[in-house]
Amino acid sequence: MNVLPFTRPTLTEDDFAAVRAVLESGWITTGPKAAAFEQALADVLGGGMRVLAFNSGTSALEAALLAADIGPGDEVIVPAMSFVATANVVLRVGARPRFVDVEPRARTLDVTQVAEAIGPRTRAIMPVHFAGRAAELAPLRALAEAHHLWLIEDAAQAIGSTYGGQAIGASGNPVCFSFHPNKNITTIEGGAVALADGPLARRLARIRFHGIEKDAEGEVQVPEWGGKMNLSDVGAALGLAQLPKLADFNARRRALAHGYLERLTPSEWLRLPGDAPGHSWHMFCIELDFAALGCTRAAFIAALAERGIGAGVHYPAMHLFGLYRRLGYGPGDFPQAERIGRQTLTLPLFPGMQMADLDAVCTALEALTQHPPRS
Repeated sequence: MNVLPFTRPTLTEDDFAAVRAVLESGWITTGPKAAAFEQALADVLGGGMRVLAFNSGTSALEAALLAADIGPGDEVIVPAMSFVATANVVLRVGARPRFVDVEPRARTLDVTQVAEAIGPRTRAIMPVHFAGRAAELAPLRALAEAHHLWLIEDAAQAIGSTYGGQAIGASGNPVCFSFHPNKNITTIEGGAVALADGPLARRLARIRFHGIEKDAEGEVQVPEWGGKMNLSDVGAALGLAQLPKLADFNARRRALAHGYLERLTPSEWLRLPGDAPGHSWHMFCIELDFAALGCTRAAFIAALAERGIGAGVHYPAMHLFGLYRRLGYGPGDFPQAERIGRQTLTLPLFPGMQMADLDAVCTALEALTQHPPRS
């Protein structure tokens, strides 16, 4: 049986041709294609931003924290609901993630609780634009400015999203993207940081590649530590082929998401995600009250698979992982994130989906909620 996955990259012959051309060129590591991809992405974002490509969104986040001099003794405010990389990179630089609960429909940082979480060790606020929906940046920016904090945006799921009519990535503060194959465009593995050009951008460039910088004569100096976080030309070439399709990809995602919102009916056991202007719909994550239905999520996912439909879980509440329980977090700390973590279910959504596929998903969902599978 062919299973409809919850996501799939959209790759066509021009993507394959772009990669073949780089492989045949003999220059496959970081080079002219990476530079061209950075400029092309900067042009798409607008606002005169500088873009630096990385080998992953995780590396981009880690480098942004390092460039901001965030480390031991510092705290970074992050949502309790996100992919675990958001919090892991904070630990990686020696700082401590300060979790904050999320808004129930948007799954983005609850701004009121962010204000309450700011303390003497807070150095940064790191909102996540969840599933392509922008966090409430205006009040977060005001808080960051009032308390002299960094605002570092985790936009791993938000390429092509906007906030207040402005592209996510054009704010000037560090904005970190991911181009993993499950994202709205892909460079195979890869990421980027968009920010206003200046000393921070130059430091990011050093951190990305062994701390190396060169003077006008090409002489090498290493003023600080750096990692190995550069994007290859193979990935960049694919990104250059994918980027012109981003608007169409996202338009298709919005059409499919609106199809779900029109077809599915909210109830006491089914919650639908909320739409918002500028949403790029990286994922379509519903909530099902499995306890009320009398089944487990695992049994429900298995029953969908038997009908040829894949589903995902995005995401468990991060503070309940063993790593973060050892920091003192536990059940009851962030009720919204915990409820979502128990009930979340990601339905198929990608540009290659047809409306017939969407109808099949909705039909299966309706049937299984009326007659839930038993474990």
